[in-house]
Amino acid sequence: MKKEEARREFAEMASGADDHIELDRGALLIAAEEYPSLSPEVYLARLDELARQTSSRFSSGDDPATQILKTRDYLFSELGFSGNTQDYFDARNSFLNDVIDRREGIPISLSVVFIEIAKRLDLPLLGVGLPGHFIVRFNGPQGVLFLDPFRAGREITETDCREMVSGMYGGAVAFHPSFLRAVNQRQILSRMLQNLKGIYSNSREYAKLFDVAERAILLRPGDAAHCRDRGLAAIGLGKLADALADLEEYLERVPNAQDRSEIKERIGELRQRQAALN
Repeated sequence: MKKEEARREFAEMASGADDHIELDRGALLIAAEEYPSLSPEVYLARLDELARQTSSRFSSGDDPATQILKTRDYLFSELGFSGNTQDYFDARNSFLNDVIDRREGIPISLSVVFIEIAKRLDLPLLGVGLPGHFIVRFNGPQGVLFLDPFRAGREITETDCREMVSGMYGGAVAFHPSFLRAVNQRQILSRMLQNLKGIYSNSREYAKLFDVAERAILLRPGDAAHCRDRGLAAIGLGKLADALADLEEYLERVPNAQDRSEIKERIGELRQRQAALN
């Protein structure tokens, strides 16, 4: 799939209603810009096959919660899907095709695999975007079941989630029950792109950062931070006019932004550079 085709299809999907966004296809379209030869249909079929193999582990008397746990066991114990603790910030951990091929990823990409297989089995598994970590939840008749795909799908409690957030942020982030609410497909794809933005920003891969920011804007045009990030990427690419337009728009939309002073300084530098070219 050519990059332009992937972008066009992603833009069309992003422009629709939240409930029309296909999580699996959307994640594969994100990956398709990195891998021009990627065919989303091939990996959608791979997920279909994983679901068929999973269903063969079910017994006629299994209730939905048991089926979820058997799905978990098949993915993480039998197939060996696991969290990549050795190279967490490898961009491949965020591309669904790589996660399926390599059977390793980060919390959100492993959750997407789990969610999509469960969906094919008519099991409503939901994503939960904790600060700094991503898990899944299943709302069953016996109560809510929280699972951590990055740690082989182990069962965790609300207390575990509180301790996890506290440990990651040194107590600086106060836990709120809303952290445990389910997120929708648009939010999941946005978070996947946010992870990639962090990776490409740290590695100074400005062309990739620019492209990721553009897709983030397509998903959430109301989030001015994506406009800022595209502008910062444009600086790295030498696109001074584009950078200036994005950063000025950012401050217009968020006049009291915490990074206002830094962005104003960048704008001043850009204007000086433009003046020097004229």
